[in-house]
Amino acid sequence: MKYRQFGKLGITGSAFGLGCMRFNGKASGDSVIDEEKAIALIRRAIDGGVTYMDTAYVYLDRTSEIVLGKALQDGYRDKVTIATKMPTEWVHNREEMENLLENELTKLQTDHIDFYLMHGIDRKKWEYFKSIGAPKFFEEKKREGKIRYKCFSFHGPYEEFEYILKDYDWDMVQIQYNFMDVENQAGKKGLELAGSMGIPVVIMEGLLGGRLAKAPANVQALYDSFPVRRSPVEWAFRWLCDHPQVATVLSGCNEAEQIDENLRIFDTAEPGIMTKEERELMDRVRQAYLDRTKIGCTGCRYCMPCPNGVDIPGMFAAWNRAGLYETDPKNDFDLQQIVSRDETARHCVECGACEAACPQHLPIIESLKEAQAFLGV
Repeated sequence: MKYRQFGKLGITGSAFGLGCMRFNGKASGDSVIDEEKAIALIRRAIDGGVTYMDTAYVYLDRTSEIVLGKALQDGYRDKVTIATKMPTEWVHNREEMENLLENELTKLQTDHIDFYLMHGIDRKKWEYFKSIGAPKFFEEKKREGKIRYKCFSFHGPYEEFEYILKDYDWDMVQIQYNFMDVENQAGKKGLELAGSMGIPVVIMEGLLGGRLAKAPANVQALYDSFPVRRSPVEWAFRWLCDHPQVATVLSGCNEAEQIDENLRIFDTAEPGIMTKEERELMDRVRQAYLDRTKIGCTGCRYCMPCPNGVDIPGMFAAWNRAGLYETDPKNDFDLQQIVSRDETARHCVECGACEAACPQHLPIIESLKEAQAFLGV
């Protein structure tokens, strides 16, 4: 296992961080998590050299922290750092911050949390949390030794990321990043900005929710053309580890074989690991994925609100995801939210308001018909 510097913090951590969000439930279906199996996987990772454990209050119906706490008994707690997250949707005042932190410490069976993150904040949330005393809370808990580092995780646009990052003295940040998200969310600009400030970056969604773990035919052909054969998973992780700003790459594993494969991949996970030819290959791979895009919708939302309640950009985003990665629309969480809100394209009456507003002049009406049929909703 390779270990990497955590920016200005002066510590090191394993290049592979174990994400504790994707453990399987019991085969009987009577539990969201098979505790015995999960504990064995966590300890297998630690025995292999993993030192970074990532969980959150809300993961696995609020059971992930409990199971991680059990797994870290018998001396394992001393071998790792724990990252967990304040459930920002649940917090409305300082007292709730205090109570939730104490609850998380109890569930994790520890007297301190190493990396304590505000979970999934945006600029609006950050402004709100400043107004109810979050900065003071962080500082007090650091002095008390209940947390070591004050951090946040982020899924929004770069402009908001830059604002939040520069607005407070953060110790670490966690972002979604992979070779398909170079210009999405915080993106490469956000990664480099944090690096320039000495703030370590922990990577989530390195495989884009598993979508990059299995390559479609046109992408696999590119991988197969390269002299060195590697799995799509290994290519994706090597690409991430090539970035010197990356402190740890999270990977959720639910089988021992996945733990072992990650331990092998991250045994050579150093900045600058990729050659010029390998980087060029990954650029071609990215383009090969993009060539499968169904529609060039940028999500600008000029077409919204639809007078008939259709989530036009949401439908197109789901259509693109299914086309890009050959995934089952039934397993697309965002699409199923559109279905549950009854905002699918079946409500389109072809009024044309969206096409008149679209700055890209997309054929929205006909494309919505295609998307509806393709997605089967």
